[in-house]
Amino acid sequence: MSKTLVIDLQTRDYKETWELQLSLVELRAQALVPDALLLVEHPHVVTMGTSGKPENILSKRFPIYEVERGGDVTYHGYGQLVGYPIIDLTPRDKKVGRYVRDLEAMLIETLDHFGISAQRIEGRTGVWIGEQKKIASIGVAVRSWITFHGFALNVSTDLSCFSTINPCGYESGVMTSITEQLGRPVSISEVKGPIRNAFEHVFATKLEPASEEKLTRLVRSGVPAKT
Repeated sequence: MSKTLVIDLQTRDYKETWELQLSLVELRAQALVPDALLLVEHPHVVTMGTSGKPENILSKRFPIYEVERGGDVTYHGYGQLVGYPIIDLTPRDKKVGRYVRDLEAMLIETLDHFGISAQRIEGRTGVWIGEQKKIASIGVAVRSWITFHGFALNVSTDLSCFSTINPCGYESGVMTSITEQLGRPVSISEVKGPIRNAFEHVFATKLEPASEEKLTRLVRSGVPAKT
């Protein structure tokens, strides 16, 4: 079974995390670091993907970044668990579509842990509750067959913040969260364990916790990682 570093960045600025991803993608492409999964919670920010439509940004209340991932406009903020897998797709037959479906499966399995029945819908990337409520968004990029960007799972997100955009082209009311679905507060820390377990299961890998200090050393040195 392969090993994947998992680094919990806690709460981190979007731009800083984006730049970290780019560094890791370059190092992973050179086989200088192993696969990695970054888990993070961002302060309020809006990002627009490669198929984003400017008219879907309804307010400039939050910082806005145009990024390389696929998809339209989305919001990140407190109470949302964001994951950025830095994975070499070469051993996975370079199948980007399968990778996205695996991310959806991983999120569905995570939600099942909380007794929430979620699904994927053909033609709509992400994870849905029924056909009317979206609980997780996915937008990925691939460079030299290395993945970056990733998924965002609404845990206890202030859903009113989505009113600043048309998320993924939908009206803001489409978005839901674990807290809303369960009718009780759910913390980010409650979700990290189940999401790690689901990631290991779906991606057939063993997650190895790594400190931010170790990650910093890897990025600065480019020395092959020992896991």
